[in-house]
Amino acid sequence: MPKNKDAVSRYRWIDERLRNKRLKKPALDDLIEFVSRKMDKSISVRTIQKDIQDMRHDPELNYNAPIVYDRSSGTYSYEDETYSINNIPIEEADLEGLEIAIGILEQFRSLPVIEQFEDAILKIAASLKQNREVLEHKGMIRFSRATQYKGASHIPSIVDAIKNLDVIRISYQSFDRNEPKEHWVEPYHVREYQSRFYLVGKSQKAKGGTLLTFALDRIMDLWPTDKKFDAKNFDDASYFQHAIGVTVPQGEPEKVILSFTPHQGKYIKTQPIHPSQQIESDTAEECLISINVVINKELTMLLMSYGANVKVLQPAPLAEQIAAEAKAMLERY
Repeated sequence: MPKNKDAVSRYRWIDERLRNKRLKKPALDDLIEFVSRKMDKSISVRTIQKDIQDMRHDPELNYNAPIVYDRSSGTYSYEDETYSINNIPIEEADLEGLEIAIGILEQFRSLPVIEQFEDAILKIAASLKQNREVLEHKGMIRFSRATQYKGASHIPSIVDAIKNLDVIRISYQSFDRNEPKEHWVEPYHVREYQSRFYLVGKSQKAKGGTLLTFALDRIMDLWPTDKKFDAKNFDDASYFQHAIGVTVPQGEPEKVILSFTPHQGKYIKTQPIHPSQQIESDTAEECLISINVVINKELTMLLMSYGANVKVLQPAPLAEQIAAEAKAMLERY
């Protein structure tokens, strides 16, 4: 799972102490004392020990820090004296992600929550653009252009409605309907997935208070209303906890067991497909993982994207669905 802010700060202080040549090489107690002082709180032995291991081996961090322990002196140091976690190069995917994030912030910098940081956003955007152009000119790196987010113009109105607990009226054209349908929606949350924005809310015409997901690019029009709704205890983290993507069907999450080819397994281990991912076994024949998720369309599409590199072992209905999709695909050829 992603590292929290405290963990990242501890890595930086450990790195600084290990690189400080003016002081003697630190023992574990020295690292604990140094980090605790810098963090202005007590840090446990176990936490620092785990931090060292994560800096060495955690594939998510990708530091691969060459921290060595000298048993004779009981001290830690970098085997490569020129090493620092600050020297880790930003990968292309990281730069693309930053470019997209800045693009989103630029589009919505008129929102009050973002407006106060407008100068900083513009400076970062200008610097990123300049550096990207230099790299591209040299032929060192090539980016696909930032995605245009259709429907993003609705976001300021939706954000205001969420903040003010205002019901909104939308004209929504789903892909499986010939005519737009009108909804009176209690808006709760806006989410981005694969270059599309979605609104999560409750249509007042829906039975049983079911939450619905509306793609912003399918909203034909949006109007304010004079109706209010009661504050809802909507927790987006809990709501999407067991979902891949943005659709959350009713029902309990299921344990999905997937068998990947050894080569594909290398990618899956370094880029988990869901936070619940566990490695069940990893051999020369297969990489077996499990995830605890609800079965939705996004999961099916993701698994299909791996082609012959994955096989669904459990649950049986999902395996049958993927097999039927693969058969239908083959018949088209």
